[in-house]
Amino acid sequence: MVVHQHRRRGAAAVAVAAMVAIGGCGGPEGAPAGADARPPGDPTAAVRGAADALTRSGSAQARTAMEMATGGTRITIRGEGGVDFKKRMGQLLVMLPADVTGKPGHRPITELLTPGALYMKNRGAGVPADKWVRVDTTTLADGNLVTGGATDPITAAELLRGAQGVTYVGETDLSGTKVRHYQGTTDIGRAARSASPDVRGALEAAAKGFSNDAVPFDAYLDHEGRLRKVRHRFSYVNNGVIDVSSTTLLYGFGAPVTVVLPASGDIFAGKIAE
Repeated sequence: MVVHQHRRRGAAAVAVAAMVAIGGCGGPEGAPAGADARPPGDPTAAVRGAADALTRSGSAQARTAMEMATGGTRITIRGEGGVDFKKRMGQLLVMLPADVTGKPGHRPITELLTPGALYMKNRGAGVPADKWVRVDTTTLADGNLVTGGATDPITAAELLRGAQGVTYVGETDLSGTKVRHYQGTTDIGRAARSASPDVRGALEAAAKGFSNDAVPFDAYLDHEGRLRKVRHRFSYVNNGVIDVSSTTLLYGFGAPVTVVLPASGDIFAGKIAE
């Protein structure tokens, strides 16, 4: 596996904060690959075009799982919500796992995904419960691929624009839908250059923050070319190497998604603890 290293700089480190003292389980399960390995057209072009297919679909429901391992500790942060691919906006409810005593680790965090910014409520770490935190994703060393505890589904799809060395594994079943399974690596820098303008800044930040641009992935596309599931594998340095497997599952295409941004007075302006 190719690994990618960066040092986290930013106050919105949900992913790193969750590593303090907790253990967890795996991400969403995928079906085994089918035996048909005949590629339906150009595999690389199919994967690179997945983001455009999602934009044409309009919107979708999403589930995310970010599994992190460092030393002997492994945790999983889960999220669920919806994404409007045309407006480039979404909302996720991110659930942190229980701590090692078995008590609830944290109230669910509400995340609003917008072009260039991430809003979080119930952030903790000194932020009042009724206030939101706004983070400029273009200033994060990872472009919010890891920091928020869930890779933005829009960015996860746009990251595939840099796909290379793609192979077609075969057809399989994913929650009752026939999908085509592809494997390869995606280049963050290449993806940033090809990304939609609303996503480009975050990916450009990630391309600068990671020491290696190559990110291994498994992508599952339906017969309309829409991304149904993608798993990216990252590694980075934060007081030791942390391996991250970020999975996004998309379903319920066309479902309405409403995102209401907080008023300026509801955004926390004080110091945020690391």
